[in-house]
Amino acid sequence: MPTPDWLLRDEAYAPRPDRDAFIDKSIRTLLRVLGMLRRRTDGANARGGIDPRVGLVTALAVVVLVSLSRSAVFLACAGVLLLVILSLQRGEVIRDVSRPSFAAGLFTAAIMLPSAIWGDPAGAVRLTLKVLICVASVRLFSATAEWRGITRAISAFRVPDIFILVLDTTLRSLALMGELSVALLYALRLRSVGRNPRKTTALSGVAGTLFLKSRRMMEDMQSAMECRGFTGSYRASRMPRLRVLDCLPLLLPALLAGVFFMTGA
Repeated sequence: MPTPDWLLRDEAYAPRPDRDAFIDKSIRTLLRVLGMLRRRTDGANARGGIDPRVGLVTALAVVVLVSLSRSAVFLACAGVLLLVILSLQRGEVIRDVSRPSFAAGLFTAAIMLPSAIWGDPAGAVRLTLKVLICVASVRLFSATAEWRGITRAISAFRVPDIFILVLDTTLRSLALMGELSVALLYALRLRSVGRNPRKTTALSGVAGTLFLKSRRMMEDMQSAMECRGFTGSYRASRMPRLRVLDCLPLLLPALLAGVFFMTGA
């Protein structure tokens, strides 16, 4: 039998080009967050960090002292000490601390701009510096400590077990949901041929799939906890005893406390 003409005809299908900038940006953002989560699983000492318990006490002390201060001299001293400590860290730690700190400072400055123009400019500057120093201190502690170290440090201060359980579960769920989101976005990009005028529909499908998957994972975790006889008691692994060298960073809040009372802040 002769071959049909339609089978011998060349197909010149040229799909219309489309932009995937939103999908690409979402993938890059998720990969950056997942990379940060994976880096936090490394040891804290490998990143130049200190004992999480000492870091937690130091960060809280700095935040309390800076929040209560009304002296520009004390804020300047706290800022200088923070810059010195930050300059001794690795480049990725400096980047992780600088970006959110400057973002918070700029946002506070924008909010306080009317007060600086028509009211109290010194108060606006002082509040902006307080927010910048507090955010940088907390971010520095978070960037130099691993997640497990943070939860174990919190448990050392007699925080309720349910709070630590929720924190650990949230961090693990974020990592798993991030990996699943990246896989779904890659699948959406590979299956998109030609121009798609209904991008919101495709993205809503990804969000719906992610929601159903997360719900199923939470139900599986609840069933696993019930099967293992979980009674609500969540004990984190014990941390080693503090050494003398581990307590050296406590000199920073002690020094700031001395400057705080000397300046009458």
